[in-house]
Amino acid sequence: MTTLVFGHKSPDTDSTGSPILWAWYLNEVKGTKAEAVLLGEPNTEAAFMLRKWDLPKPRIISEIAADEPCVIVDTNNPAELPTNVNAADIKAIIDHHKLVGGLETKGPIDITIRPLACTATIMLDLMGKDAARMPTWAKGTALTCILSDTLEFRSPTTTEHDRTVAEALAADLGMSIPDYAAEMFAAKSDVSAFSDAELLRMDSKEYTVAGKDLRVSVLETTSPRIVLDRKDSLMKSMTDVAREDGADQVLLFVVDILNEEATLLVPNDLVKTIAEKSFGATVTGDTVVLPGIMSRKKQIIPNLKL
Repeated sequence: MTTLVFGHKSPDTDSTGSPILWAWYLNEVKGTKAEAVLLGEPNTEAAFMLRKWDLPKPRIISEIAADEPCVIVDTNNPAELPTNVNAADIKAIIDHHKLVGGLETKGPIDITIRPLACTATIMLDLMGKDAARMPTWAKGTALTCILSDTLEFRSPTTTEHDRTVAEALAADLGMSIPDYAAEMFAAKSDVSAFSDAELLRMDSKEYTVAGKDLRVSVLETTSPRIVLDRKDSLMKSMTDVAREDGADQVLLFVVDILNEEATLLVPNDLVKTIAEKSFGATVTGDTVVLPGIMSRKKQIIPNLKL
């Protein structure tokens, strides 16, 4: 049987590129038939990566067959995976997030969770010397994933190892990291074609804080004004998105990559309380700027309080 390789729902660049990388490794190095698949439409930056390296968009799936072999990457959270994932035959997990729990396997498996900024970095480490065999498109994909997850080394999740691996890939490809990152972030910032609901779900994860189910959305951009100019309609759409997704509230953090800060939209008293208790902020209007906040994984989620 073909082993499916996939990341989390609402796939970002890492959850689009890392399945492609690991499927290549399984097919070409390990001799295991594998297919990269997605659990939703890739975001604008991930779509840019596919075009840049002339890659076909992986097949999108919503569930997985019972006993179907799979490798899960860039998450270990059942809430971000198909609802029937525990019926599958999970062969391995490769991730860089905290261990959530709740996944069940048919037997012992390989689990690699490391405190690095990007799943692709971990994958190159696991490949070892075989990483040198990666074709140009795979090296470009890995570089894109690392630059995305580290926000070109601005994110507090960045490690020296992530930087070293990215710089080696860029040198091998003869690419300028600043120039390429600028291309990537321009693509990420082009959200004009998306509805409010699509923007709120584009890069979002579900978390429960003090009994409240939250959809925590992050939009990373070099042009925050494009998103903030839509704040009134975005805040109105939060009610419908929350209801449709079974959440109590949507939190939207607009991350300004260049100024290294986030703006949180504040549509009601619940979000105001979250902002004040979580980040020590003083909220006086329908937005609040949070200096230095760049990472959902390291700075937003761990600090959420009610």
